[in-house]
Amino acid sequence: MDSTLVTDVCHHSTNRTGRDFIVGDLHGCVDALRYLLHEIEFDPARDRLFSVGDLVDRGAQSEEALALLEKPWFHAVLGNHEDTLIAVAEGRLRRQWWYGIGGSWAAALPDERLRHYAEKLRTLPLARVVGSGSERFNVLHAEFFGSDADLDAGVFSDEARQRLLWGRELAIGNGDPERQRGLSLTYCGHTPMRELQQIGSQVFIDTGAFGPGGKLTIVEARRSRRWQVTVDAARAEGAAALALP
Repeated sequence: MDSTLVTDVCHHSTNRTGRDFIVGDLHGCVDALRYLLHEIEFDPARDRLFSVGDLVDRGAQSEEALALLEKPWFHAVLGNHEDTLIAVAEGRLRRQWWYGIGGSWAAALPDERLRHYAEKLRTLPLARVVGSGSERFNVLHAEFFGSDADLDAGVFSDEARQRLLWGRELAIGNGDPERQRGLSLTYCGHTPMRELQQIGSQVFIDTGAFGPGGKLTIVEARRSRRWQVTVDAARAEGAAALALP
């Protein structure tokens, strides 16, 4: 179950002892995550949780979401909101612009603390590849056009990187799924959906946890099982008091 970082793609061996799950865009909704991990009886000694990115912004628990990066069972890819945090920390983007897309939780955050978070986030890959052959699945934030071999190469142009973080062509129907020929089942987020939806090789699992009526979704890799909960429902069930694994 060890992983090796190769440029912007991290490869993980197949999990032979437990289960693999993927969670949609967290956006600071950690209480909903606590509830779902309890629901699926997550075992940190055997199970793994992969994140499609966007841990921060919009929700109320962004710093708690960033703390998940310290958990050995938690494996995230870089999302556009993390990429934005890094740009602000490096002085390439104004804080006010970031606040406009949900970064206002950091308004009182000292620059030193922001740089600390940015340093951790810079280590996140753009994609994670789990297993091989018929057992393989990929995890990324927005969208990717190409084959498994193209993804494995881990050498992305500026345009491809932008698409991995911000792309919505496939989700809104402007991208040709044929451009994903040879791409294994790939879990992604970024574009909120009312319900899970597979388009081409990609399964969109962001169901808008931060917004009114939105839910956080966890799926079991390569299986049809899914679990969802709203932040309000999770808190009503006492999720805030549940310990993370």
